[in-house]
Amino acid sequence: MTARVLVVDDILANVKLLEARLQAEYFEVLTANSGQQALDVLARERVDVILLDVMMPGMDGFETCRHIKSDNATHHIPVVMVTALDQPSDKVLGLESGADDFLTKPVDDIALVTRVKNLARLKMLNDEMMMRASTGKQMGIPDDGSFARALSARSGRVLLVDDHPRSAARLLEVLSKGNDAFAERDAHAALLKLAESNFDLLVVSLSLQGADGLRLCSQVRSLERTRHLPVIILVEPGDEARLLRGLDMGVNDYLMRPIDRHELLARVRTQIKRKRHSDFLRHRLAESVELSITDALTGLHNRRYMEGHLRTLVSEAIRTGRKLSMLVADIDHFKNVNDTYGHDVGDAVLKEFAVRLKRNTRGIDLACRLGGEEFVIIMPDTDVARAYQVGERLRACVASDNFPISADQSVRVTASVGIGTLERPDDTPETIFKRADNALYTAKRRGRNRVVADAA
Repeated sequence: MTARVLVVDDILANVKLLEARLQAEYFEVLTANSGQQALDVLARERVDVILLDVMMPGMDGFETCRHIKSDNATHHIPVVMVTALDQPSDKVLGLESGADDFLTKPVDDIALVTRVKNLARLKMLNDEMMMRASTGKQMGIPDDGSFARALSARSGRVLLVDDHPRSAARLLEVLSKGNDAFAERDAHAALLKLAESNFDLLVVSLSLQGADGLRLCSQVRSLERTRHLPVIILVEPGDEARLLRGLDMGVNDYLMRPIDRHELLARVRTQIKRKRHSDFLRHRLAESVELSITDALTGLHNRRYMEGHLRTLVSEAIRTGRKLSMLVADIDHFKNVNDTYGHDVGDAVLKEFAVRLKRNTRGIDLACRLGGEEFVIIMPDTDVARAYQVGERLRACVASDNFPISADQSVRVTASVGIGTLERPDDTPETIFKRADNALYTAKRRGRNRVVADAA
């Protein structure tokens, strides 16, 4: 994956070292040599992760982090403090300032890259949800203060998995200060409890005697109910290899034993607040679906929502220089289906087509029904070559298996697909759609059941 990382340090050698390490992993790197310069960069550039030095003259890293986290435009950007300070009190101060994590100098290459990748992935998912939520706001969904209320609550439901009795008792005592905390010694029992009840955070010891803590984390990530649940792992010194495996599979945070109680509580608060931020965005998206922005027949987003969201995506893509493509698909000879079998069968074909359409979209893509037998997929961060592959996969998915219309009868359906892409800084949603629509008509003129990209 690619991401934009802002490196902030007043010592040029440190900046160059981190810049070289990140660029070797194909990250795009921006730099700043002071807290104020970092804030200036954030005011004009899109940034996915910030690596922030603590010890800087003037505005130090803690103050800079507080500024970033207090600004509505930047509070969602992950901040990693990079510092030579290794006292628990320093980490707590950074976490209280809003930092998402710490890296201690000299920075380990693998830990640096793994942590940046995880935080950037989380940021990109939240960005997409925030963009869709903002589209809903533009369409009249009221801002009733629920977002602020969602983030204001500090306590949460926490499940601790640790089979060492004394360690579990000490940690449970700490976690119970301001939270509803529960402990489980058995990993399987913990998984059942997570499946049956709602929790805000899971804390897992990697020193379990009767189970593999990483396997439990993997199972949590694979289940629909718990895949978004924040996970903190507790790691023994010298067990860095398993720590990195945990971070790579999506664990959100970690603490090294012996556990400092203040750092534990600070990290717990950070993870619970982040979860509530993500939960709020998901719920807001669900509300937007209920406010007449979906097609009643297929369950896809409708044209009204698509037009508002597309405006936002085009503006953002032009501002950041990212790719953006649109796929327009039309069911071939759909009128014949209605005339031959009736409109009930036509509706069944449209619903099945929507199922196959969604099967060929990613999480960040937006699938819509324009009306009639015409459908759209909007694909952020996608060039025309990749969009063509998606279109061809959709075409083949539709044509390969007949559409069932009764218990013992089916009908063959094919689709024509046109691809349009963002090409110029003065492009608009209308010009991109026109390219895709022209390509669609070219596909039909050439015999249907085919994909055409950017036909003039």
